[in-house]
Amino acid sequence: MHEYLQVGKIVNTHGVKGEVKLIPLTDDPARFDDLEWVFIENSDGMTRYSIQSVKYFKGMVIIKLSGVDDPETAAKLKDCFALVDRENAVRLPEDTFFICDIIGCSVYDENKSLLGQVRDVLQTGSNDVYVVRDESDREILIPALKSVVREVLPEQKRIEVIIPKGLLDDEI
Repeated sequence: MHEYLQVGKIVNTHGVKGEVKLIPLTDDPARFDDLEWVFIENSDGMTRYSIQSVKYFKGMVIIKLSGVDDPETAAKLKDCFALVDRENAVRLPEDTFFICDIIGCSVYDENKSLLGQVRDVLQTGSNDVYVVRDESDREILIPALKSVVREVLPEQKRIEVIIPKGLLDDEI
């Protein structure tokens, strides 16, 4: 499991005081109101910045980071990710997981046969869909429903599912 979780991606500067505009990579952008600091990851590694202020504009989060006091310094952070460590991550309800913990998990059917690995998670609104690819690059889209997903063991990188009839091409 990842030690740090991405909560946003800096896409631009904002104003003349060194604020940065970021796309939130979290289900609840208001979580930035509770953050005191974030790590900013770039090619040199990660740097911890205290958050001085947060505001919201057109689906974006505008953050003022300590030590970033002009547009030139803020511009150096463009395309970088804002992260938090797991200890300061949002507490998830039972039976919910961070997407980064699902990606890479091996998926097994009810017969213990390996279906492939989760390569992506699509968020459709009603339920997530796991994009699973096998060794021959065949793609299976598995709905993340309680009736389908029997067990998720992110520490073991394992997911057990019951495949609904007709989901696989060879069952039609």
